[in-house]
Amino acid sequence: MSETTTESWPVRTIRGHPEQEELRDIRTLVAAALDSDGNPPLSEQTLVDLASPDADVDSLLVLLTYAPEREADPATGDDLAGMAVVVLDGDTGVLEIVVHPSYRNQGVGALLADTLKAGRGLSGLKAWSHGDHEAAADLAARYGWTAVRELWRMRLTRALDEPQPIPQPALPAGISLRSFIPGRDEIHWLKANAAAFVHHPEQGGMTLADLRARMAEPWFDPAGFLLATNAAGEILGFHWTKVHPQSGQHPAIGEVYVVGVTPEAQGSGLGRALTLAGISHLQSRGLNAIMLYVDADNQAAVGLYRSLGFTRWDADVMYGPQRDAVENGA
Repeated sequence: MSETTTESWPVRTIRGHPEQEELRDIRTLVAAALDSDGNPPLSEQTLVDLASPDADVDSLLVLLTYAPEREADPATGDDLAGMAVVVLDGDTGVLEIVVHPSYRNQGVGALLADTLKAGRGLSGLKAWSHGDHEAAADLAARYGWTAVRELWRMRLTRALDEPQPIPQPALPAGISLRSFIPGRDEIHWLKANAAAFVHHPEQGGMTLADLRARMAEPWFDPAGFLLATNAAGEILGFHWTKVHPQSGQHPAIGEVYVVGVTPEAQGSGLGRALTLAGISHLQSRGLNAIMLYVDADNQAAVGLYRSLGFTRWDADVMYGPQRDAVENGA
């Protein structure tokens, strides 16, 4: 661990797994940003990696800057003004920056980015802006970065007693639906997930450790993890739902967390049926607001969700060097 100082703001650089006290401060910062903005400031996988004892100097880089005045109670961690985290994969990586609402518009994000540039450098990195804040766009432009990917958040809001409810799912012939069984389905689901998302490494590359980390979270509910199986018991598709609890002024909301269909079942209507089944499950929990993430350029998925009543709500934007925008057709 090393420490550098830029003017009056110290920046602490951590390579690998943060200590428990630092994790406490990070969670406090993340909760404050979520409460202020209404959307998570870090990717879920980043949160998993931060808490993983397996994170090492080659997979994780964290920069923390504490308010030098330390006006807040040091025991609460509220004086953590901002953080930058890079999840590394060889020479490439994904950067995310979070600034505490109390310390925004003071140059904290720029300080973290400049410190990262002076240390590791920005080569091979791309950066997420969750909610596409104007400050993030300005910071990206400062380094000559532009938008290379847009991930929409879409939302469905329906009164539970509407006269025209969501249609009932119609499963293809020979397919049945059941809930995930912990201790039995993990390996079979990972195989189906890898097949369904072979061209989507973020999701398709999920490991058993990643799955178990999510199963250990308070929100995990196997009853809302729906599996579509054939007569032989093989998993051909799934809809993993999630419930986000109330946070401050933001009410609880359901999520179409992951919908996947294996190649042999694609084109059968199973994806739509699974989507409807998951929505029905969430509504049975008393949730009339449901959200999901989808790549803006995935026209088939966007069209499906729009046909069910979802509308664009917000967006996460990934920034990268200009050449990446050209290669991605942006």
